[in-house]
Amino acid sequence: MTSKHVRATRHTKFIKNRFASRFLRSHLRMKRSDRFGGSQSNEGVRKRSTHRIKIAAYASMALAVGPSRTWSRALLFKLRNRARLQGVLRKRCLVSKKNKKKRVVRNKVIISREPSRTDTLRKLVPGGDSMDICCLLEETAHYIKCLATQVKVMQTIADQLLL
Repeated sequence: MTSKHVRATRHTKFIKNRFASRFLRSHLRMKRSDRFGGSQSNEGVRKRSTHRIKIAAYASMALAVGPSRTWSRALLFKLRNRARLQGVLRKRCLVSKKNKKKRVVRNKVIISREPSRTDTLRKLVPGGDSMDICCLLEETAHYIKCLATQVKVMQTIADQLLL
């Protein structure tokens, strides 16, 4: 029999390898698509590529973990919906640019209370708003481990590119 520590280490290595391969594939796809892109200012290109790398890292980590975790399902759902929404918005902007109306928001009385630590944690962990406290803490621990793995892999990639 193997101990829990050995199994956890194997699982972490497995996730690290899956994340690295998925991230590098998506990074190569971005590089290929940037070759054929139009000319923009350096600042615009850098901002867009930084945003795309961030999204690729999140998606790669969520796909590496798989659908077994709530945070990975929530993150993938958010990224897919964002992509769909951006596609719809692009089409809508091309069709009609002159139909812009300002919305008038009525004054509402909002009772503000100081958010508790669990409320803050629910905002930080993807999908945390639909979890009870026990699941939230468990998912948070796993999410932090995955973020640490993501940072290590990306640091290794950056170090290799600088050499």
